Amino acid sequence: MHPFHYVAAVDEASAREAAQRPDARFLAGGTTLVDLMKLHVEQPRVLVDVNGLPLTGIDEQEDGTVRVGAMVRNSDLAHHVLIRSRYPVLAQAILAGASAQVRNMATTGGNLLQRTRCYYFRDTAEACNKREPGSGCAALDGCNRIHAVLGTSDHCIATHPSDMCVALAALDALVHIAGARGSRVVPLIDFHLLPGDDPERETVLAAGELITAVDVPPLAYGRRSVYVKVRDRASYAFALASAAVALDLGPGAIVDARVALGGIATKPWRSREAELALIGKAPTAATFCAAAEAALEEAVPRRHNAFKIALAKRTLVRALTRAGALR
Repeated sequence: MHPFHYVAAVDEASAREAAQRPDARFLAGGTTLVDLMKLHVEQPRVLVDVNGLPLTGIDEQEDGTVRVGAMVRNSDLAHHVLIRSRYPVLAQAILAGASAQVRNMATTGGNLLQRTRCYYFRDTAEACNKREPGSGCAALDGCNRIHAVLGTSDHCIATHPSDMCVALAALDALVHIAGARGSRVVPLIDFHLLPGDDPERETVLAAGELITAVDVPPLAYGRRSVYVKVRDRASYAFALASAAVALDLGPGAIVDARVALGGIATKPWRSREAELALIGKAPTAATFCAAAEAALEEAVPRRHNAFKIALAKRTLVRALTRAGALR
């Protein structure tokens, strides 16, 4: 690791002030940041420890929204009674990620800031526009089996790794952000940015801005929700394809739907196309297959990852079938 200055924040204001420099980073669970520091991918000059901040609550608001503090550990969130009963897709997504030890350390805010598992991003000897803007993208013509087929650009095809964020995207979650100019709330589906020409910029956060909480709105049919993850091994592996779905079923037809995909895109991927293909239709295998086709219609495969398109379709159909069977 490179030398860095360590600051233990005592409140939000001091945390934001200490992190104003572009080479400063917030330290929560550290399950991603510390790994990347060891690899010399992340080289912060200032490390601001926010573990002492009072952002650990999981509280129901007056309108039924569940507010989750940014420092809530993944394991606590997954097992909380409000989450398990109202949003099973979120509990399932969290428990499908990492190991129990990592979930005990990883935080809600940190999960939103996970960085890609792209081999070339994590190897400083390789070209990576995300790590070193303008250096190129070795994945484009390299080993790209795990890379994205949706939301890509000519500058980056790195896949977003989070399971939790896929579920939050399906649940219309909102991200609370505090900064020097005040607080703001950003829909989770807008929080992460597509790579475009600037893959080094991954979120809407400005220097010194701190995630303070995530709101999960009171989705009436959130109880009929499912997360399905397909990976190379049964545990502690990142998704090759995943799907988070929630269905509102009326008499003989789907009244409303939420669909988000993971493991195949450069950000947590909300599929409005799939949702439109579901709403008003009968919850049949044919409808679910049509929704899967719509979700992947714009997919752009590379040399080694074309299999992900068919895999993602089957994963989505499986998730929809399971959700449709819930009562």
